[in-house]
Amino acid sequence: MEQDNLPTCPSVESSQSIEEQHNLLLIILISCVATIGGFLFGFDSGVINGTVEGLQSAFNSDSIGTGFNVASMLLGCAFGAFFAGTLADIYGRRSLLIVAAVLFIISAWGSGVADSSFEFVIYRVIGGLAVGAASVMAPAYISEIAPAQYRGMLTTIQQVAIIFGLFTAFISNYFLADIAGSAVTPLWMDFEAWRWMFWIELAPAALFLFALFFIPESPRFLVAASNNIQAQAVLAKLYGEKAAGTKVADIGKSLAADHHRPSLKDLFDKVSGKVRPIVWVGIGLAVLQQLVGINVVFYYGAVLWQAVGFSESDALLINIISGGVSIVACIITIMSIDKIGRKPLLVIGSLGMTVTLAIMVFAFVSADTDANGDLVLGSLGTLALIAANAYVFFFNISWGPVMWVMLGEMFPNQIRGSGLAIAGLAQWSANFVITMTFPIMLASIGLAGAYGFYSLCALASVAFVFKLVHETKGLELEDMQG
Repeated sequence: MEQDNLPTCPSVESSQSIEEQHNLLLIILISCVATIGGFLFGFDSGVINGTVEGLQSAFNSDSIGTGFNVASMLLGCAFGAFFAGTLADIYGRRSLLIVAAVLFIISAWGSGVADSSFEFVIYRVIGGLAVGAASVMAPAYISEIAPAQYRGMLTTIQQVAIIFGLFTAFISNYFLADIAGSAVTPLWMDFEAWRWMFWIELAPAALFLFALFFIPESPRFLVAASNNIQAQAVLAKLYGEKAAGTKVADIGKSLAADHHRPSLKDLFDKVSGKVRPIVWVGIGLAVLQQLVGINVVFYYGAVLWQAVGFSESDALLINIISGGVSIVACIITIMSIDKIGRKPLLVIGSLGMTVTLAIMVFAFVSADTDANGDLVLGSLGTLALIAANAYVFFFNISWGPVMWVMLGEMFPNQIRGSGLAIAGLAQWSANFVITMTFPIMLASIGLAGAYGFYSLCALASVAFVFKLVHETKGLELEDMQG
């Protein structure tokens, strides 16, 4: 018997190893398809950065009107995140991503052909619905297919995709404006360059739609929908035949005892009738991510740097540098998040953002003004640029990717869709408020006042993380408590 067993052990181990490698490769490929939604999220968010001047010229809008044109997408994002989170519990994660892909296509085309602010806002809101849906569904989908030991890394790829989308939009805007001479100058087919900035998005949006038809539905959704046979088939492809049956049983045990479909009412504690504490933590994470002001840099970066004396070309180039810094930061997070955990990264990011924002405030307060009352940084320009890019770096090793990782994994299976719906609504609502108020703050209290507020919010996030956020590294989704 011993002689029979000895030669077969290496073969069995080798076979298991090959199967695990094959499964992990499949999971990575599936995750990459989902992250195309993140790329479009980033591109759609960043493309507006280089089109502000074109919108002002085409629609004759004032500062408040321009602010609404820029922020209008965020209204759609809030509703898109909320309804995607709730509808995903009915129709599935992949189904909602397919809807998002279609909406991306419609928005990209329509934003470029718009002839009025009203028409433009309608198409941007449609794009916002897509971005909102992708923002909550992509990390949720990835977290629900990924093994616990790789979940942080694979979900963080979503943030890399978002930043790469922003980075691509910045590069596209820069070169299109450079080829045309400016964003408002006609380019190909006599359409202004700013319109082409939106149309560039059509290619990745079409690719996303096509690729989604080749990935499976989330197995955790399938179990919640009482489709255990299909769930086991998907899990067999992801984790192997041996693990599939056990995993289906574990997922089933983590759901409601009466096996009712997940719904918003599950967010309330059955005993106390109050909202579950984990929901408030999710809302806090989502809102604080926006209150530190990161999207002011992404949406108004060109306007900000032009306001302190840089040319349009230089301002767009600075955006590209910031995008590159963001990608490097996210790569560091991918390599470290499953080793050192989520909570330490959040603390490091909060402290770093507090300091770098304070340095930017110092630079803006100390700057001179010209005859028109505009800030002139002079020798402080280098300090402001270094601080701004350091701020972007700290955000993207922490709150940028980690907030989405945690929202995708921190909720128990029964309330994941509903929890993401509420947290996504809060995140995008805060994003809208911050984006809409920046031009007003810029005109009233100046750059120093605005960035001073963001710095205080970054400081508050340190206390929030220490007191309320619990580590989720290495935990199975079935073990999440709420």
